[in-house]
Parts: sequence; structure tokens; C-alpha cells
Amino acid sequence: MATAFKRTRHGITAVLDESERDLLTRLFLDVAELLEDGLPDDSDPLVAMVGIASDATVPDDPAVARLLPVASTEDDEAAAEFRRFTEIGLRQRKSQNLRTAAATLAAGDDVVLDDASSAAWLTALTDVRLVLAERLEIRTDADAEAVHELLEGGLEDSDADDEDPRAWLAAVYDFLTWLQETLVHALSK
Repeated sequence: MATAFKRTRHGITAVLDESERDLLTRLFLDVAELLEDGLPDDSDPLVAMVGIASDATVPDDPAVARLLPVASTEDDEAAAEFRRFTEIGLRQRKSQNLRTAAATLAAGDDVVLDDASSAAWLTALTDVRLVLAERLEIRTDADAEAVHELLEGGLEDSDADDEDPRAWLAAVYDFLTWLQETLVHALSK
């Protein structure tokens, strides 16, 4: 069972059991792969050197689009130009943070984070939560409340997970939210 992140003389630490580490590793790597699928191949040296995409468009997957939002809803041309200049770098940075967070889980039950890996974790947890929020269709406070009620119902009824796979996603989302809150609290001390 996970313990909250806390500040120690060794850094920011938490304890996660093997199943929790496996789940987090898979989530971090899955979201990294979602982001990397949209990166251009390395055949164009100019794109590789400067990171400007000639054909950057809003991703078809709504979860990826939530990670890479439109810069302007009022000016499509400006939004497209901004995406062209920033999307590759943003995808790479997000993917790197997700992979850094996953790598910290390989050392065993004790997770020990320094400043850089703490920052990677914060970004990684945010990005995974955004993907799950999109899959759970959380867009408003009312949506979040409905997911919370689903989670509460799932805890009371052990068969709820079989009836609605969203209950499992809601439980994972809740776990990630708790982890992120404890990490932010530990960093603020």
C-alpha cells in the first residue's frame, strides 16, 4: 500500500508496492508512447535540428489533444502557426518527463526523488491524469463529481468494476490525484 510522499534528508520519498509501481510505470510509458506516436521521423534533418513541424495539426485522439491544446480558439491561423513551432518540443519534453518518472520506479519499493525527478513526476502525473480525465469525460466540476460518485459506488459494491470499467479508471485517477497532492505537499515544505 502506498505511503504519501514526504520530504526526508534523502529527498522526496514514498513507498509503493510492486503492483502500484507496475501500474504507474505502465501508465507513464503508455502516455509517453501516445505522445511519441505523433513525432515526425528523423529523416528530415531540418525538423530534427530546429523542431519545426511542417504539418502539425490538432491530434485526432482527444486525450492527446488535451495534452497538446490549441493555443488560440479565436485565431485558427495563429494557433496552427504556434503548434507548428512548439508541438515537437512539447511532445519530446512531456515524453522525457514521463520516461524519467517511470525510470525512478525501477529501484524498488522506496521511491526517492531529487529536484529534477520531482519536477518530472509532477508533470508526468498531470499528463496521465489529463489522459484519464479525457477517457472518463471529465470536463466540468459536475463531470468530476459524477466520477467521484462512481468511485464511491464502486467501493461500496464490489461488482461495480465488472459492470462499469470506468469505476477502475476512476479509482486509478483518484490514486494519481492523491499521489500528486502528497508530492506537492512534500515539495512545499
